[in-house]
Parts: sequence; C-alpha cells; structure tokens
Amino acid sequence: MKWYLMVLKNYAGFKGRARRKEFWMFYLFTTIISMAISIIGMYTKVLWISLLYSIAVLIPFIAVAARRMHDVGKSGWFFLIPFYNIYLLCINGQAGENKYGPDPKNGVSFNNDALDSHLTN
Repeated sequence: MKWYLMVLKNYAGFKGRARRKEFWMFYLFTTIISMAISIIGMYTKVLWISLLYSIAVLIPFIAVAARRMHDVGKSGWFFLIPFYNIYLLCINGQAGENKYGPDPKNGVSFNNDALDSHLTN
C-alpha cells in the first residue's frame, strides 16, 4: 500500500525514476480498488463512481509509467509503443545513475530537506 500512496503523493511527477516494484504495486492496487468500486457500483446502481476513480488515477498512472521508462534509460514516450512497453516495464532498471536521476533501487532518493542541509553546510 505504501507504493500506491507514494505514487499518489507524486501525482504528476514525470521527472526521475520509478522502480519496477513501484509501478507494478501501483498497478495492482489500482486494479483491485477499481474492481471493488465496480462491484459496489453494480450493486448500488452507481456506476459513474468507477469512471470517476479511473479518471482520478489516470495522470499518476501515466506519470509512474514515464518514470519507469526513465529507470530503464528510455524516454517516457516509449510507454506509447505497444508490446515493447510491456517488455520495458518488466526488465531491471539501469544500475547506478542515468540521465534521468539516481538509481531508486539503491535507496538513493531525492529529498529536499537533505539537499537543503547539504547545500547550507
């Protein structure tokens, strides 16, 4: 659940990199929540709630997919290429830093407070 919330906190962040786990856990929780909302909507005859949820998570989904493409060293636009994007979503990210940022798998993450304290010292 922390991966899902982490993506939502970075709602429209298209810069940086996202691990495989971050993308796939967001995808899993989004699918589960969407199915639950659809089932509830069928019983209550309020189907528009599912559509509303899908629209709400569309931008974070595209953003995390673009960051995932960055993790493998490709432009975020590669997400639009059918079938090849699935391959890219499943492979390991580039080890170490690339032109899109530090490796998120090594525990190096961008933290404004850490950066501020580093710059002031």
